[in-house]
Amino acid sequence: MNRWLVALLLAAIACSLSVGSVPLAWRDVLAGNAVFFTIRLPRVVLGALIGSGLGVAGAAMQGIFRNPLVDPGLLGISSGAGLGAAAAIVLGVKLGLGNVSWLLPIFAFGAASLAMQLVIRIARSDGRTGTATLLLAGVAVNAVASAQIGLLTFLASDAQARTLTFWTLGSLGAATWPAVGITAAFMVAPIALLLRSGRVLNVLCLGESEAASLGVAPERVKRRVLLLVTLAVGASVAVAGVLAFVGLVVPHVVRMLVGADHRRLLPASALLGAALLTLADALARTVVSPAELPLGIVTASVGAPFFLLLLVRERRRLA
Repeated sequence: MNRWLVALLLAAIACSLSVGSVPLAWRDVLAGNAVFFTIRLPRVVLGALIGSGLGVAGAAMQGIFRNPLVDPGLLGISSGAGLGAAAAIVLGVKLGLGNVSWLLPIFAFGAASLAMQLVIRIARSDGRTGTATLLLAGVAVNAVASAQIGLLTFLASDAQARTLTFWTLGSLGAATWPAVGITAAFMVAPIALLLRSGRVLNVLCLGESEAASLGVAPERVKRRVLLLVTLAVGASVAVAGVLAFVGLVVPHVVRMLVGADHRRLLPASALLGAALLTLADALARTVVSPAELPLGIVTASVGAPFFLLLLVRERRRLA
């Protein structure tokens, strides 16, 4: 199955490289076209990297909670990173910090980490972190972060409000080779470590008591996976804004294709996430060309109906 997903990813990359507001033929690429090497190629590489990170992060989160309806956004990671980036956009200039481009990743990472630590602190009791309480705390942190983003939008200037609105809807328009390098520096290691977590996640799915009897420390596994997910999602939000539903839809589709074994599920989710986000970005660049549709609108338009179908299916299964 992974061979088919690799083929899909390569086809998605080829499609995304050739389409856009400026269509490119492969002879232009071979001739060293500047649009290809300075704009199109870093954008496609960044999209594949972010899609891979969100896909594997979503699969790992669903493994921890043993629930296919969970994604990183439910724990306040995405909204926390979004709040940090919004603060950088709106408050950076007012505080005399200059250009906000270098502030975005710092603020996004910091706020995502604080949100995750707050959720874990609330959910932790008697040395154990309850998964149900984690979800409830995540919902509360999401609400608080969304309210603060709304307040910052109210306080923003017209230019800042336009930047903030477009950024919160998600886009790969800021992709450059330096942005690719910075994102890779923070995302490659979490992806690689999450891909190696398949066995312990399989054991954890048996239940925390059973996992402990088999030599797996559930609390340590949960903390490590949540930290890695925070790094991956924080890097994604810092450079591309909030891209909803990728971490929810991709692992569920892969689970229907390869089963629930995380040793196969995690790498397949990384491949499919990269392919789908690359294709979604190609669609965002072409559907209203020469303008550009925010990428988050594309992912939400596909992911929200799919999420509703999952809810209906889960309700019927439990009925």
